[in-house]
Amino acid sequence: MSLLKDNWQHEYIYSNGIKLHYITSGEGSLMLMLHGFPEFWYSWRHQIPEFSPYFKVVAVDLRGYNHSDKPQEKSAYVMDEFIKDVQGIITGLGYEKCILVAHDWGGMIAWNFAHIHPEMVEKLIVLNIPHPAKLSQGLNTFRQLLRSWYIFFFQLPFLPELYIKAGNYQMIEKIFPGMAIDKTAFTPEDINIFKQAVAQPGALTAMLNYYRNIFQAKISNKNWQKLDIPTLMIWGENDAALGKELTYGTQSYVNQLQIKYIPNCSHWVQQEKPQLVNQYIREFLELPSQIM
Repeated sequence: MSLLKDNWQHEYIYSNGIKLHYITSGEGSLMLMLHGFPEFWYSWRHQIPEFSPYFKVVAVDLRGYNHSDKPQEKSAYVMDEFIKDVQGIITGLGYEKCILVAHDWGGMIAWNFAHIHPEMVEKLIVLNIPHPAKLSQGLNTFRQLLRSWYIFFFQLPFLPELYIKAGNYQMIEKIFPGMAIDKTAFTPEDINIFKQAVAQPGALTAMLNYYRNIFQAKISNKNWQKLDIPTLMIWGENDAALGKELTYGTQSYVNQLQIKYIPNCSHWVQQEKPQLVNQYIREFLELPSQIM
């Protein structure tokens, strides 16, 4: 079964010493898409055709995911390396900057990248991931700690891998349609596609290693200078993992911020409400409302 539309291409790029897989469509300035956990490029399947008439859309598999390289060392999955990966993708594709679109873990990378390399981000679009400073504050509250129980479970060796693999990766069904408000947003085919990506040799441990290094990041101690990049935050209000209150006060860290809340929508916002997400991104980028 092919996941590609006629005008989508599989490509690989070497960045920061590893080989990364991506899907690309369209020509023009670069729109780079970064997925979250436990996803891969496929989570942008509703956005790739929407924006490829205007941009060179590149939806990458992050290191450790799907067909990208999976370094075995736990130390390979730290923010400094993720930032270098993104920098290498942009420059390796022949660009100096991009429109950066990101969700969940990809969004955490995008926030950090925008702070380190603001000159390389023309506009920033983040979906259901708070600013790192707001996440750090949230993890000091009992309410968010309860929501984030899985972060602590993922610190354990071996057991999380066994738990996710059990019953032919039944956990993937719980994570996607189980969390979604609109269960029809994920077809059985979608679930099988996500399962196949997680089942790639070495992928599951690599994906979990993102979490296993999270407490070394010391994000609460960073001196976050205010971003001066036009930024759009889109937030599904029924996110079981990250509370809506984590978005409050983001203006303290971003000068040019728009926030769009989507009711009756889970953490998987661009997959569950793709038409609305695409509309908000179009408006933010000042694109035509539809292709004539």
